[in-house]
Amino acid sequence: MVNVKQRMDMYGNFMNNKPFLKALSSLVSNHLTWSAFQEKLDYDIEQQQRKLEQACDMSDVFKAQGAIAALRQLKYLKEEINHAG
Repeated sequence: MVNVKQRMDMYGNFMNNKPFLKALSSLVSNHLTWSAFQEKLDYDIEQQQRKLEQACDMSDVFKAQGAIAALRQLKYLKEEINHAG
């Protein structure tokens, strides 16, 4: 598994020293809110995986792959905020 530092390097440190990190800390510090957000991400990932399995052309495959990558990146938001803060 990729640790937070490596993941941030893969994405070009896009979240380091951004002013919105403090504003997002309330989302990740509330356990109920964060759990609900994680469940929503998992559901959306499952939906995109179904689209990927049923894709008829490569553009649909690429769209689903991009959506899955973005959603998975959001699953690590808590670690990135805690690491930056």
